[in-house]
Amino acid sequence: MTRFTFTIAATDGKARTGRIAMRRGTIATPAFMPVGTAATVKAMKPESVRATGADILLGNTYHLMLRPGAERVARLGGLHRFMNWDRPILTDSGGYQVMSLSDLRKITEDGVTFASHLDGSRHLLTPERSMEIQRLLGSDIVMAFDECPRADAPREIIAASMRMSMRWARRSRDAFDGGGEHAQAAALFGIQQGALDEGLRDESAAALQDIGFDGYAVGGLAVGEGQEAMFGVLDFAPGQLPADKPRYLMGVGKPDDLVGAVERGIDMFDCVLPSRSGRNGQGFTWDGPVNLRNARHAEDSAPLDPRCACDACTHYSRAYLHHLIKSGEILGAMLLTEHNLTFYQALMAAMRAAIAEQRFAAWAAMFRRDYASVAALTA
Repeated sequence: MTRFTFTIAATDGKARTGRIAMRRGTIATPAFMPVGTAATVKAMKPESVRATGADILLGNTYHLMLRPGAERVARLGGLHRFMNWDRPILTDSGGYQVMSLSDLRKITEDGVTFASHLDGSRHLLTPERSMEIQRLLGSDIVMAFDECPRADAPREIIAASMRMSMRWARRSRDAFDGGGEHAQAAALFGIQQGALDEGLRDESAAALQDIGFDGYAVGGLAVGEGQEAMFGVLDFAPGQLPADKPRYLMGVGKPDDLVGAVERGIDMFDCVLPSRSGRNGQGFTWDGPVNLRNARHAEDSAPLDPRCACDACTHYSRAYLHHLIKSGEILGAMLLTEHNLTFYQALMAAMRAAIAEQRFAAWAAMFRRDYASVAALTA
């Protein structure tokens, strides 16, 4: 049984393409993970998500612990059986969602006490409990429990938070390793923190490597700092992490974010943007994002993106998609979500091919030229 191996097949500059092999399947990198927050990618069946090219999904520890409950999922055979997804699943630790409940939680060295956004019930989430929940869910890639402070917080607060996250990372490692059969079959990723500060991120990376993880995430970005600041951190952060392990940028992002991050050495991504945007009438195309709510599409018989092979583009017109979205029809959300996830997976496949063929810089320049086209700006 293959627990976890990462192989780099080719590099082009800092960009890498390779494969993660696990017992439930192989993940081609760079990889984009659709977000299945509550054991579902909204508006999509799991088999439809797989058909877009996705090798792995993300599940949300915070939401699943509250509803339907990790213990219930375990009694029903684990998250894979529960949601009918037989390939790898990565679960986040719950830390980010808990931290976003700024008025409903209290942080101590032990963990975070918070009030559920559903019913106000009180819960304590610690590194140990986070590992237990992810074990009950049957996660293939488990994320260490951490705190994610605001990027614009004072340096001393960011430093204290990062150091506590590193202590929590050690506790996560110990609790994960005590997980018996699950620990023998799954992988554990650590999360680098330090906001925009190079020195703090270097300290965090060193602490994580001292503990030892199967992969390493760059956390604390995509929280409002903007693309320029994010890329500034990615100019140095991936290089602070082990070159022979996957590097995962959490919560990112827009298509041009993904291209810029791959250029800087990132291997894995997740984001709700393609599915959320699809439900809100926005489609991503090779010529830039298109707002299907715009009246200019009302009588447009052209496909959303002629280069896309999804159902939305091969069977329906922009005019019909506009009608569905304006009418609030569920089919509109379904078709645009399918399209966006298909586009994201095609984008990742194109980057993998360009890296393998040593033409990534030229490909990225062409992508940016087309994606920022004048036609797209008025879409």
